[in-house]
Amino acid sequence: MPRRLSRARPGLPLPLLSPPARLASVAALLLLVVPGARSQGLYSPDDPLALLRGDTLERTIFNSSSAWVVEFYASWCGHCMQFAPVWKELANDIKDWRPAVMLGVIDCADTTNQKICSEFKITGYPTLKFFKPFSKKPDDGIRLLHHGDGIRSLRESIISNVERSGDAWPPACPPLEAFSAAELHSFFQANSVTYLALIFENEDSFLGREVTLDMVQFDNIAVRRVLQSNDELVKTFNVTTFPSGFLLFSNGSCDPIPVHGDSRALYTSFLRRLPSVVRGSSFNHTVQPPPEPMTTPAPWKTIDRKKLYMADLESAVMYTLRVETARFLYLDKERLSALKRFVAVLVKYFPGRLVVMNYLRNLDHWLKRKTNVTQSEWEEALRNKKERPYAQLPETPNWVGCQGSKPEYRGFPCSLWTLFHLLTVQEAIQNTRFYAPSEVLPTMRGYIHYYFGCRECADHFEGMAAESMHRVRNKDGAILWLWSRHNRVNARLSGTKSDDPRFPKIQWPPQILCWPCQLIINGKRMWDERAVLEFFKSHFSRRNIYLDYMNFERGRHGRDVEEHDVGAEGNLEEGQGEDVRGAEEEFGGDAKRTETPEGGREERKRSGSDRLGASEQHKPSIIKIGKSVKAKELEDDIVDLDSFSEQHYKSKALKAAAQANDGHRRSRRDTGLVPMEDESHLSFDYDMVWERLKHKGLGAQQIMDAVEEGVSREGGTALRRSQWLRLLGVGFSRLDVSLCIVLYLLSSMCLLGMYTFFRMRMRSRKGRPGFPLA
Repeated sequence: MPRRLSRARPGLPLPLLSPPARLASVAALLLLVVPGARSQGLYSPDDPLALLRGDTLERTIFNSSSAWVVEFYASWCGHCMQFAPVWKELANDIKDWRPAVMLGVIDCADTTNQKICSEFKITGYPTLKFFKPFSKKPDDGIRLLHHGDGIRSLRESIISNVERSGDAWPPACPPLEAFSAAELHSFFQANSVTYLALIFENEDSFLGREVTLDMVQFDNIAVRRVLQSNDELVKTFNVTTFPSGFLLFSNGSCDPIPVHGDSRALYTSFLRRLPSVVRGSSFNHTVQPPPEPMTTPAPWKTIDRKKLYMADLESAVMYTLRVETARFLYLDKERLSALKRFVAVLVKYFPGRLVVMNYLRNLDHWLKRKTNVTQSEWEEALRNKKERPYAQLPETPNWVGCQGSKPEYRGFPCSLWTLFHLLTVQEAIQNTRFYAPSEVLPTMRGYIHYYFGCRECADHFEGMAAESMHRVRNKDGAILWLWSRHNRVNARLSGTKSDDPRFPKIQWPPQILCWPCQLIINGKRMWDERAVLEFFKSHFSRRNIYLDYMNFERGRHGRDVEEHDVGAEGNLEEGQGEDVRGAEEEFGGDAKRTETPEGGREERKRSGSDRLGASEQHKPSIIKIGKSVKAKELEDDIVDLDSFSEQHYKSKALKAAAQANDGHRRSRRDTGLVPMEDESHLSFDYDMVWERLKHKGLGAQQIMDAVEEGVSREGGTALRRSQWLRLLGVGFSRLDVSLCIVLYLLSSMCLLGMYTFFRMRMRSRKGRPGFPLA
């Protein structure tokens, strides 16, 4: 007799356990699931699974009489978003397996859960771990292998791990091994049930085990599986078809189960409808969850999409160091080398505030002396220390330009793309050796390979890097390579679960942000790489970084910490200190520009005590800005890398101008043209521009002038002159204009020839004898 059956007279199904034991077990499990249950990113309390947190995970799954399967995920991870519906469906599918098998989730993107996720050795998302009953420590968790992320494969993986639990068998779970003829002879004497359902199946079938678990919560019935290889029972019941079932009664009678085929739902439905088979009273017991604490959603930040925000950039740096790299218990060899290169590149090219740059220089100097780093050492090195008040890094993220319509949208992935685009541009601007290879791209590749939490995303990026990154020869090529790969990722993820409906993923930059970047060649929309490169160097320049919505740290004497460079390792770049002081003097100006929710602006005076850190105060760039330089006023709400709302417009004047620009041909620049990844997200927002200009009280002619002025800002004086030429040539093709020019030249030559002919004739007649003279 199998070992588990020998101790489970003892192995009875849950309905056969004593009612007090059942009630206590279920009540305890329900109490563990609901306390403080709040929506956690991709999941909510309405889902039939436990929402775990850093302070509840261990006490919930350790020493539990249930087997637990926990998903460790990150709410920003695109693959986690794709997997969340599958996990919810699985939770609904096996909710009747409780309390034998319980499901839970924990969001490792939440900084309060970071420590516990690290202790459980979570290095990628999503990670599924199985904990057998009465587990004691994080190392008891077994990584759950799931092929294809399908519901069926997940069920089978859970059952296989339950069967491997050995002595730690869930008390509420009935035996899952094959039934024998010896057990059948004395079954009803040993078990006070009315029905015994036998399911005959092949050795590799999971039908019998799944139906057994489906009936865990029901009284007065037991389910067992019989293998096809059990010749004695197969002949006894004359079974010829597999799977098939028989229902045995306690009075000794037997009937076939009228279900044909491998249908778990039909078997379960038939058995639950049998007379006197009811759900156990203990499983009808519900616990009223405590009221959820009232949480105030973060206010929506009114922003200008043409700007870069220092809050996003510093949040990206903070998240990469404090969360992504801190997941690992030990850093050495290639992983530590990748981290060293990443911090060194930040020190070299990141145009951050002085307080952040001091922090990064100190960290870089500390890393250079290390050959291996433990997690505790890394956490100590990352801590903002009181003895270094002017070297600090934000401890929580603050998304501004990368804010999403929901907390799980955009955020860290958006800011990370923005950070790396900024670094490639700064590398190209600062480094005078044009043909030197890029160091930012290999650094980015190493960071994503070793540290980026979404492993599927990391694999996709590694595939793109292996395909073509080695062909990048210079700094400008690095800018364009990263731009084209970002657009490829946007095309792949457009319309998926990770796509924010308020900020759909598009091919960037959109036409409204960069007119000359997109052209139509032979009816096909193309990118002009030279224009894209010029736009990137302008958009990701230091002067386009703003300090709006920043939370400034204060020193011990009330002075702003970014005013001091405290002898960090290495010096500031030449001129940076003067630029920052100029920015600080600009902060002290009386008149300040602010953005209102309606997109308008107002001016007001601020005292020195509240001029920094105001939530909606317009702040100029902290780099390369002085008294004589005014912040550029940007009035249009333009989207960034991951945002651009598509609409269709009807303004004929604007549409004509846009179409004229699209049809613009520049034959000498054809060598810099590349096709777009996807043309489905490139419509121009005519209505929004038209209504915005009308709201400002402009007439039709003024609106057209404003359009021409906007075009000149993006494309320069040459583009503006070309727009006037197009306006003069409305209704005529290039061939028509060429013919007009040719006819004009021919007519001019004819007139000149006639004038010369008659002039010479007059002179010849004057010279003849007998010609009357005056």
